[in-house]
Amino acid sequence: MGIYEELRERGLIAQVTDEEEIRELVNNGKATFYIGFDPTADSLHVGHFMALCLMKRLQEAGNKPIALIGGGTAMIGDPSGRSDMRQMMTKETIDHNCECFKKQMSRFIDFSEGKALMVNNADWLLDLNYIDVLRDVGSHFSVNRMLAAECYKQRLERGLSFLEFNYMIMQSYDFYALYEKYGCNLQFGGDDQWSNMLGGTELIRRKLGKNACAMTITLLLNSEGKKMGKTQSGAVWLDPEKTSPFEFYQYWRNVADADVLKCIRMLTFLPLEEIDRMDAWEGAQLNTAKEILAFELTKLVHGEEEAEKAQTAARALFSRGAASEMPTAELEEEDFTDGAIDILTMLVKSALAPSKAEARRVVQQGGVAVDGEKVADIHRTYGKEVFAGEGIVLKKGKKNFRRIMTHK
Repeated sequence: MGIYEELRERGLIAQVTDEEEIRELVNNGKATFYIGFDPTADSLHVGHFMALCLMKRLQEAGNKPIALIGGGTAMIGDPSGRSDMRQMMTKETIDHNCECFKKQMSRFIDFSEGKALMVNNADWLLDLNYIDVLRDVGSHFSVNRMLAAECYKQRLERGLSFLEFNYMIMQSYDFYALYEKYGCNLQFGGDDQWSNMLGGTELIRRKLGKNACAMTITLLLNSEGKKMGKTQSGAVWLDPEKTSPFEFYQYWRNVADADVLKCIRMLTFLPLEEIDRMDAWEGAQLNTAKEILAFELTKLVHGEEEAEKAQTAARALFSRGAASEMPTAELEEEDFTDGAIDILTMLVKSALAPSKAEARRVVQQGGVAVDGEKVADIHRTYGKEVFAGEGIVLKKGKKNFRRIMTHK
């Protein structure tokens, strides 16, 4: 089985423009391909995970990845899947985020000895002359076709700025620039990017002739992958300072039963034969599958040692001795009133709830437990003595935990 067939088996391919040509390229290690990442934060999140894993798979099959950091396009903002305009970022913020991305991507992609490239589209987009763009690029785009694209249609009723309207042209120009500069002959992207990607393929063929080798492929469920980056408590980041290895492990350990085998197939590097045997698993076996998923993905992002620590802590979650790998919140003397702290204050101090109003709602809905015991009383208090030593384990919902201790 070639890598193209494996991607199909794993459920990663949704649409392609030139299937036989793409199959030939990637199966023979002849693809120089790119995937774009707009630096809208200072860390990648689990919504980027599918793209990073895909780049790793294709590189291991002999193909050359280009990680395109959108330092230029981030100054415009992608309207795809959004109901409003993105907040504008400064160039300094974008540059900082780009540097953070580079460090995290290196865990997945081998950039040594020219095996992969990392480039920033600010290098060419920021120097473009407006008149030249209108004449040389804009003339190849039909406004009628652009307005028919899904990424624009959903915004027309609420309002689409001319700034954002240019995003498709800028992304299309990226493919053209990468083709000219680095021989990039293939682009990958999420299923929400199909219109933008087609624009790049058509631009190259219009400017350089229909025989130009430029092809397009989309990943199945990548827009769903972006949604996976968010939880009730915020984003799940790849940066361990923003989401600890334990929290990262717990996120995957708690995926829905219906999604666990799909995630194993799409995101892990386990052999397909092994995954196929799991397809018949049900009931308690799905918990085993979730542990496998959580361990494999935590190992990919944070290393095997951190994955083993997280798994050990998760398996004995309510054992005080095993709670050492959990995220920890320390209480100060001023957090106590008459030697005690109430459950709502504790939820806020531990960052498990943004406000006491939210903390009250979660408690009333039965979503809070202390050392495995559900807390139903919003007035429940805990004396300072219970936080000595190993402290207590505070749980919100199914996925969020803190070990609460007093400051030593």
